[in-house]
Amino acid sequence: MRRAATRPPAAAPVSEPGSAVGSVPGSAPVSAPEPEGGASSLRTEFSFELPRGYVDELGTVHRVGTMRLATGKDELIPLRDLRVQENPAYLSVVLLARVITGLGTLPNVHDGIVENMFAADLAFLQDFYRQINAEGHTRAAVACPHCAETFEVELGGSRLGES
Repeated sequence: MRRAATRPPAAAPVSEPGSAVGSVPGSAPVSAPEPEGGASSLRTEFSFELPRGYVDELGTVHRVGTMRLATGKDELIPLRDLRVQENPAYLSVVLLARVITGLGTLPNVHDGIVENMFAADLAFLQDFYRQINAEGHTRAAVACPHCAETFEVELGGSRLGES
């Protein structure tokens, strides 16, 4: 049996910051977000402020927090959780608890904290999750065919955890 020498895979083309990454027919190209601090850095953690705030058992209101980018593992692990299997709506609670890295002075954020947040804060966090994890992939710049004004449209309508 003769073996052929294996070659390393060809490198994917690298696009310059601000260049088109994808496009929608009849619209302007979708651009990848430019990293802060130079072309070689990737921002993986984002600050947020809750509209109402989480109230802990002592009555302290926690509003300012941070969320990190989700990994594939973050989106897959919750699918094995029995609570999610029994009630798919619980997916967002488990997923958000995995990616929120800090909230006020709380030592850690877990499922119990997320499930006891006000509905407005939960909706805010779900939207924030979508924004930071789908940046540059679900929005497209388009122009009105009548007045030529340009604006962005949201192309993705997936639920949290279905990227």
